[in-house]
Amino acid sequence: MLEIACFNPSSVLAASRSGADRIEFCANYSLGGITPSLNALRNLRAEIPIPIYIMIRPRGGDFVYSDAEFNRMKSDIEAFKAAGADGFVFGILDHGRGVDAGRNRELVELARPTQCTFHRAIDLVENLEGAVEIVVGCGFAAILTSGGQENAVQGASVVAGLQRRFGERIGFILGGGVRAENAGELEGRTGVGWLHSAAITGEAENVNEEEIRRIREALKS
Repeated sequence: MLEIACFNPSSVLAASRSGADRIEFCANYSLGGITPSLNALRNLRAEIPIPIYIMIRPRGGDFVYSDAEFNRMKSDIEAFKAAGADGFVFGILDHGRGVDAGRNRELVELARPTQCTFHRAIDLVENLEGAVEIVVGCGFAAILTSGGQENAVQGASVVAGLQRRFGERIGFILGGGVRAENAGELEGRTGVGWLHSAAITGEAENVNEEEIRRIREALKS
């Protein structure tokens, strides 16, 4: 299954018609993805037949948030949930580079019954397996990860191990440099059910429809 990260509405439309199974909708590629416009989801909702997961991230930078930022994340979940979001993607760390169990669990509960993915903030923790255990306990449905490495190719063996150990308790989404030329091999090496790509091949933040089709074909083969 293929999830495409989209940073503007036109990319959401392009990914939907090019073979994506799900959209991760965010804004501002240069910041690594932050919460998109609520009106953008409202305008897209009637046109997009596949699930749209919303990034809940109030700013770029680290993943340790102030009380005001955390309250904004809660408000955003409530608003996007009412607007028809199919899922949410977020991750909160503490000052010790661990998963903030209390805050993450609160957001997961607020989002229910909508499913939540813990994003690549998990790749910054010092104890990856311990962090996965905490994320499972918080009630997340999935984790987006490159195995604690810079990209999916470097972290594939780690993710394969996580899949073997935790795969019956939580889903794993492999992300970080996933492209058509490596997607099939990465899927086979890791055994995960989902791959994640921005499918951006140019300087702008728009997805490349042909790249999405090529990834799709690589996964079929």
